[in-house]
Amino acid sequence: MEYSISQVAEMYNLSIHTLRYYEKEGLLPFVKRTKSGIRKFDDEAIAGIKIVECLKKSGMPLKDIKVFRDWCQEGDSSLVKRRDMFYERRKTVLAQIAELQKVLDVINFKCSYYETAVNEGFEE
Repeated sequence: MEYSISQVAEMYNLSIHTLRYYEKEGLLPFVKRTKSGIRKFDDEAIAGIKIVECLKKSGMPLKDIKVFRDWCQEGDSSLVKRRDMFYERRKTVLAQIAELQKVLDVINFKCSYYETAVNEGFEE
């Protein structure tokens, strides 16, 4: 199946400009073009966008995502680098989750605190 740039932008809640930028920067090497130059995104390109967005949401800078993409283009010789990069990403995301859990714990406490205060009509 093939998708237009506007369909892909909608699927991932990205702007068309962002997708064009990703392609220009080499983050989407699998995007095909018609004879008239219109971008067509197949399943391989969609999978690439999914990985780019995942890495971006994990806090990885675009320049590092580009390095990962370059490694992918190298083939099997970069498998260890790619594996290690994902292990490192996992550690980073787990640390982010732990920090966010602490934030959520405080927010949950405050929700409970204010629920009680509202029900009783006072804060003490």
